[in-house]
Amino acid sequence: MPVFLDSARFGSAVALNGANCISIGLINNMPDAAVEATERQFIDLIRGASSDAVIRLKLFAISDVARAKPVQSGFGERYRDLSVLWDTRLDGLIVTGTEPRAAALTDEPYWATLSKLVTWARENTTSAIWSCLAAHAAVLQGDGIERRSLEKKLFGVFEHEMVASHQLMKGVAPHVCVPHSRYNDLPEAALGSCGYRLLTRSAATGVDTFVREEHGSSLFVFFQGHPEYDADTLLREYRRDIGRFLRGEREHFPAAPQGYLTDAGMALAEGFRVRAIYDRRESLMSDFPMDALQCGLENTWRRPGNKIYGNWMEYLKDHKAERRTLSSKVRRSRGDVWRVGNVRSAAGGSAG
Repeated sequence: MPVFLDSARFGSAVALNGANCISIGLINNMPDAAVEATERQFIDLIRGASSDAVIRLKLFAISDVARAKPVQSGFGERYRDLSVLWDTRLDGLIVTGTEPRAAALTDEPYWATLSKLVTWARENTTSAIWSCLAAHAAVLQGDGIERRSLEKKLFGVFEHEMVASHQLMKGVAPHVCVPHSRYNDLPEAALGSCGYRLLTRSAATGVDTFVREEHGSSLFVFFQGHPEYDADTLLREYRRDIGRFLRGEREHFPAAPQGYLTDAGMALAEGFRVRAIYDRRESLMSDFPMDALQCGLENTWRRPGNKIYGNWMEYLKDHKAERRTLSSKVRRSRGDVWRVGNVRSAAGGSAG
């Protein structure tokens, strides 16, 4: 499908209209090293989805998310400040997570802004997707459901089972693999008791995909996993965490991602772990077998991810058509009022 990146440098001069055009906002909160990759991953996911819609994609940044100056200056060309969003209406919204820094979400520097965003999205989008930490923030703001810390990082590719039917899951296989990378989880019982509909889960990860539907409000879609990831994203994150260990920024050597590397890759990773623990120094990072570990990696989650996002965009398109029909009825109703008064005005036919 055609995806038009409506970057900040275009301002308001660019206009794409029509029932077949969908406007989507992407709020990219990922750390500096992952910002560009995350932007590309979501664009690829949207472009690869099976839909004939024209996508107008707007990028937004939360100023409360700390950025290095070079990254911040680069945002000026492509990203709008979130303050622009409050007077905007979008068909769809995607909000990424970020690496947690505080024990409690409410202690993160961006919490107040993210909380305001959740409230705004209910009334100003047709549907919003909340990814990983953003999903945790949205359920905390909406229903007071607290995330809980895991004993260890949930890291790898896991098979999930579909546990409920939904338009978003149309054409998706009953079992799908999804990457996870997180330190926290949401209690399944609490989600169910608060009216969230669970769509996919596994014994290893708990709930993965779930939704919240309320009459008159935006359809909220939540992913604890990452269907947008590239085949090598988990490997790059693994390498990043090893670098932190070698620099003394973390105490323990990170565990390799589960269900991800080949058998040969796992043997290589174990060999490097033993060496790193014995000879802990930053310069050892140059010997990390990145190319060898990439061999055999397969993106088994991209196809179902494309399908889910395609279904999501069909939902946006269908409900946009419903809004246009409703708006047309309102305009005709207003026109009838003018005719009853025996006065005909162009304003009566075009307002709304």
